[in-house]
Amino acid sequence: MSADDVWRAYAKGIARQMQNGQLSIPNILFTHYKRLQLLDIEVMLLIHLMDFKQNEFKEFPTIDEIKERMSSNESVVIGSLQRLMKEGFLSIDEHFDLITQVQGERYNLEGLWEKLAVMLTEDIREERQRQRQQTGERAEDNKPNLFDIFEKEFGRPLSPMECETIAGWIDDDHYSEPIILMALKEAVFAGKVHFRYIDRILLEWSRNKIRTVEDARNFTQKFRGNGRS
Repeated sequence: MSADDVWRAYAKGIARQMQNGQLSIPNILFTHYKRLQLLDIEVMLLIHLMDFKQNEFKEFPTIDEIKERMSSNESVVIGSLQRLMKEGFLSIDEHFDLITQVQGERYNLEGLWEKLAVMLTEDIREERQRQRQQTGERAEDNKPNLFDIFEKEFGRPLSPMECETIAGWIDDDHYSEPIILMALKEAVFAGKVHFRYIDRILLEWSRNKIRTVEDARNFTQKFRGNGRS
C-alpha cells in the first residue's frame, strides 16, 4: 500500500467517525466550512438536517418543516439544497423502512463528512511533513523523525488523530521533542504504550515545571523512589 493509499484510508476512517457521531461535528464544521466554500445559510441548513435526524428522527423533513426553523424563504431553502447536492455535500437516497414497510427518501450527508475528512487529513499530512522538514533541518545526522519513532514503538502507522495529538503537544502545549520522547520512553518502561498515558506523563511534568530531559529523569527517579508507579 502506497503512502497516498494510507492517507486515503485515514480520511475514510475519519469520515466514518464523523458520520457515526464520534467526533464533534458542529465544531469541525464551524472551523472549516469557509475553506469548503460553504455559505452561512448552507451550514445552518446542514445543521438543521442533522438535528432533524438526531433529535426528531426525521431523515427527510419537508421544505416547510425546514423553512419554519429558518429565517429564509422557500426559494432560498430550495436553492441552498440544490447547491449542496450539486457540490456533493448532500444527496437524497431512497430507502425501504422495514418497520413501516414504506418506501421513502432520506438526506445523506456522507459527502460533507468525506470532504471534511479529506481536509483534516490533508492538514495533518502537511503538519507531519512540516515536522519532518524541521527535524531534518535540525538533525544533520539523520536521526529518526518524531513520528517515525512513535510508529516504531507502537509497531504500526499512527492514525490521523494520533498525528494531530503529537502536533498539538508541540504547537499548542509547547513540549519539546526531547521531552516528548522521554515521556514515550517512560510509557514503554511502564508497559503502557498508549497516547492517554503519555499525555498524562507530559501533563504531570508540565505541572511540576519539568522542562529538560535531565529534569524529567531526576523527577522520575524521585517518583519511583517514593514507591509510586
